[in-house]
Amino acid sequence: MNKALRFLISSSLLLILAPLISGCNDSPATGPDSAQTDSQAPQKPQGRLFGASFQTLNNPFFVDLGEGLQKELEANGDELIILDAQFNSLKQKNDLSDLILKDVAGIFVNPVNWEGLKGSLLEAQRKKVPIIIVDAPVKEADEELIVCTVASDNVRAGKLAAEALAKVNPKAKLVVLHLSVNKACIDRVAGFKEAMQAYPDMEILDVQEAKGTTEGARPVMRDLIGRYPDLNAVFAINDPNALGVISALDSANKLDKVTIVTVDGSQAGIKAIQAGKLHSTSAQFPKEIGKIAAEKMLAHLKGEPVDKDVKVRVELITAENAEQHLEAD
Repeated sequence: MNKALRFLISSSLLLILAPLISGCNDSPATGPDSAQTDSQAPQKPQGRLFGASFQTLNNPFFVDLGEGLQKELEANGDELIILDAQFNSLKQKNDLSDLILKDVAGIFVNPVNWEGLKGSLLEAQRKKVPIIIVDAPVKEADEELIVCTVASDNVRAGKLAAEALAKVNPKAKLVVLHLSVNKACIDRVAGFKEAMQAYPDMEILDVQEAKGTTEGARPVMRDLIGRYPDLNAVFAINDPNALGVISALDSANKLDKVTIVTVDGSQAGIKAIQAGKLHSTSAQFPKEIGKIAAEKMLAHLKGEPVDKDVKVRVELITAENAEQHLEAD
């Protein structure tokens, strides 16, 4: 068979088989109905991206706060990135810059240092990124740079702690474990001292920084036990601090001689109350703070007016009502 004849036969076969080959092609990109199928597929609405920067995520309070934010935003079809500043002001500053560069629709900030946030707030303002402060307020002079603050009534939380201590020991000789770079903690101590004025026999022996963590409180409390033998009460600034206090006192066999009051209302704190190791905790409601903050952000983006200072309720938890605040495992 000569070359011309072989070429003619090959060409004829290709012409015959071409429709069959194309008909067997299952690729949706080349199928005759592909364009129609793609156009008929339901399109998922494109939500906005929001950011959050918390002083730490190594605390159940902030995990719950993030959950409250996320649930409300996702219900609106939006997304949320949560970043952990790890109690580091510089890291928080860098995290906020990264979020602003991502062109997020808004940012929720829990400041590591209430006096050190202005630069980040100004950067966000220049990029027209709205900021809502959660849990711990910023300086009054910086409030014009934010949409609003959503936080617990921390002054009242401190008052509740002092009043609870006074009921069982109106002549308490106590120490305070503080986190003075945090405005929420400053307000708690202020509320505690204000309520103490009604109990002149109560005395603060010392105020020490304890980083707001269990690990930070433990060595501080060990030192205070040695320096103040008549110490019989502690106001710890939050539940993680209180757990560190419990650990130090337990190791020194003095837990039954010291009354501990605190602020947070965490599950670990409530279990410590039930175990008789902690007297009381002024409960915050972080999921509620998150939900309200998300609502305020969404309202602001719609052009609706938003209250500048939103206070969220606090409630004292003691052995009498601990059970009703305990979540199922």
